[in-house]
Amino acid sequence: QVQLVESGGGLVQAGDSLRLSCAASGHTFEIGPMGWFRQAPGKERKFVATISWTGSSTLYADSVKGRFTISRDNAKNTLYLQMNSLKPEDTAVYYCAARRIYYSTSKEENDYVFWGQGTQVTVSS
Repeated sequence: QVQLVESGGGLVQAGDSLRLSCAASGHTFEIGPMGWFRQAPGKERKFVATISWTGSSTLYADSVKGRFTISRDNAKNTLYLQMNSLKPEDTAVYYCAARRIYYSTSKEENDYVFWGQGTQVTVSS
């Protein structure tokens, strides 16, 4: 199986930056595209960004485009999300997720089979 563990969340002020990490372990050879999703209090979980296995293809939600950057280091089995110009509406639990290898990037939550436990990001105004 695959285990995903997020880190890097915290409490920051509006305009600050934060970098989330997601460390993968276990059967990492099964991992293909990866993504970040977030769930704000009382709301459904939503897509944030996704990246292909090679890192050559990325997709972003419109709400984070130009502010967030997704990247990965396959040698370290780690996924990243650099978040700049944070806003209070970015407050949420951020989840790392992975699809199996040979699949393409996706914005659909149901396409991801491996999930982390989440890390809280709180942005104060």
